[in-house]
Amino acid sequence: MRSNTQQVVPHSQGGFVTRTKKSWQIGVTAGAVATVLITTACAGAGAGGGGGDGDGGSINVLMVANPQMTDIQELTADTFTKDTGIKVNFTVLPENELRDKVTQDVASQAGQYDLATVGAYETQLWKDNDWLHELSSYAEADSEYAVDDLLKPVAESLSGDDGKLYALPFYGESSFLMYRKDIFEKEGLEMPEHPTWDQVADLAAKVDGAESGMKGICLRGLPGWGEMFAPLTTVVNTFGGTWFDKDWNAQVNAPEFTDAVDFYVNLIKEHGEPGAAQAGFTECLNALSQGKVAMWYDATSAAGSLEDEASSKVVGKIGYAYAPVKETEYSGWLWSWNWAMPKTTKNADAAAKFALWATSKQYEETVGEKLGWARVPSGKRASTYEIPEYKEASGDFGQLTLESIEHADPTNPGTQERPTVGIQYVTIPEFADLGTKVSQSISGALTGKGSVKDALDEGQKLAEEAAANHK
Repeated sequence: MRSNTQQVVPHSQGGFVTRTKKSWQIGVTAGAVATVLITTACAGAGAGGGGGDGDGGSINVLMVANPQMTDIQELTADTFTKDTGIKVNFTVLPENELRDKVTQDVASQAGQYDLATVGAYETQLWKDNDWLHELSSYAEADSEYAVDDLLKPVAESLSGDDGKLYALPFYGESSFLMYRKDIFEKEGLEMPEHPTWDQVADLAAKVDGAESGMKGICLRGLPGWGEMFAPLTTVVNTFGGTWFDKDWNAQVNAPEFTDAVDFYVNLIKEHGEPGAAQAGFTECLNALSQGKVAMWYDATSAAGSLEDEASSKVVGKIGYAYAPVKETEYSGWLWSWNWAMPKTTKNADAAAKFALWATSKQYEETVGEKLGWARVPSGKRASTYEIPEYKEASGDFGQLTLESIEHADPTNPGTQERPTVGIQYVTIPEFADLGTKVSQSISGALTGKGSVKDALDEGQKLAEEAAANHK
């Protein structure tokens, strides 16, 4: 969250992009396990319109526990509800729990929620199952929404072959390397604009112990297809590996995949954060923001939290560089959190009104004016990067975020052809289970419970089983 307690609440990101036929798919990634379950109802009223006097009905919204969602909880009652009369009942869950909850609700057609935050991975699969309302008709009917202002890669990831949007983006991101520029200066070190992973490993060794209790780097070791494998799959890509080759032959224990995982695990063991097997996005955010590590490779959206004086001790001390590479020119991911409306909702108009407001230019201005411009949910609109206040507040990370999103290449993220377009996941339903199981074994290797070789040999068998359905 981006409040005074943001450092203990998970923030999800990570990015993957795939395209089936003519549509791109961004997968949900990263994420963290929250320490709390928050269920709140914003004061106000309403469902579907009305004048803010409590006669607008209500909608139920399920969303992931992360900083941007905490902000919208804080702002809804005095803005959206006040203006529309629509009461918004929020249920907030950690990412892993959110996925289970929303998938169960949508797949069973239970209709408990009117809106939910999802990634394009779910958006594309659920659209094909006819589980989601299209939202283009609502967006195009709103003269102030400016559909054309949405960043093309993000918008295309949420669109069907019919060209319609089946979710609206709340924020988008890529990935980059964050580092303590003051520590680097003190140690006489320089971070390249486009670092290689070998350079990062060398730098991690040199800044390890630069201050008492400081480790060289933080990398996610927490199991999960959207946790550990958010950053790790980008390492695999740039090392020349892939989950499957173009003919759906599994490549999980191939030399390139193995080299990438060995490198990642060894870097964490030698210079990474303590307790890495339990460290996800939130734990690494805490570690860097509280001065416990000198570097962190993760989501671009983390920068706003690092530059928030309410929770970070390193405001103004962080430098930013492109995602590290080895065999590719770029390696950043592409990802977004989005508002999707299940077809089971009985409050479609009210739910759409909230989704439009939550993804609008107006909402960005509200966040900037009330909470601070660094906290704007960016990465979805081109116009965001032209706002003078945001440009100033986003400093070194704003333009780099935009450029990283633009350079993310879902059609060719590695060195070899793939059976689907994608950066950090494979666009099949089986991948969620596959990625999670392999990550559990690799996490075990971090603690000495098994080896990388054993983890990937077992992962190869699981990948072959998953691929059998697609050959």
